[in-house]
Amino acid sequence: MFKRVLLKLSGEALAAQRGFGVDPIRIHEIAEEIADVRRMGVEVAIVVGGGNFFRGVAEQAKDMDRVSADQMGMLATVINSLAIQDAVEKQGLACRVMSAIEMNRVAEPYIRRRAVRHLEKGRVVVFAGGTGSPYFSTDTAAALRAMEIRADVLLKGTKVDGIYDADPVIKKDAVKFDTLTYMDILRLNLRVMDATAVSLCKDNNLPMIIFNLNGRGNIQRVCQGEKIGSLVTA
Repeated sequence: MFKRVLLKLSGEALAAQRGFGVDPIRIHEIAEEIADVRRMGVEVAIVVGGGNFFRGVAEQAKDMDRVSADQMGMLATVINSLAIQDAVEKQGLACRVMSAIEMNRVAEPYIRRRAVRHLEKGRVVVFAGGTGSPYFSTDTAAALRAMEIRADVLLKGTKVDGIYDADPVIKKDAVKFDTLTYMDILRLNLRVMDATAVSLCKDNNLPMIIFNLNGRGNIQRVCQGEKIGSLVTA
């Protein structure tokens, strides 16, 4: 279905039930699914959040300068990216971490052409450090990197099986959208991604699929074109 995908993972997805840090069982389960997708011939790039360690807009950062708080959040994404790299390499795949914040001892600097070359050689690429600038979320970083590497689709793994008109955990009669447009997300103020990321995808006609990451094999099913989750198009 897709030749090249960008997978957006939240930091909380790596923490699983622990709520903080990296759950070793969960991260290896995700790495196994990524390996399955890669063996199908799909080129895989990943952007991961840092909310399992620190989030710039969280309660713990309310008395901090926003720039400093966001920079701490970016460093948290580097920790998660290194954890993903280790788990993916244990699956027998080559993996590279490329950081928007230069730290040559632990990651390569982000260079678009080099990232594309890694993907063409069959390596999994993890983009760390967000956009490298404060005030931009990792959702925005995912949309930006997806367009830079010319990904066919942006896949966002969440804890629910698509986009709803309300939180399905709280509101039991919430209605799920199988397909919708980026304008629908902005008009209805659906909190699936921040508005900057949605606008980027809309302006560049990048399709996005929101799906349940916790369903075993869902990443592979999405890449095979099965209709799970919610499809967002321009």
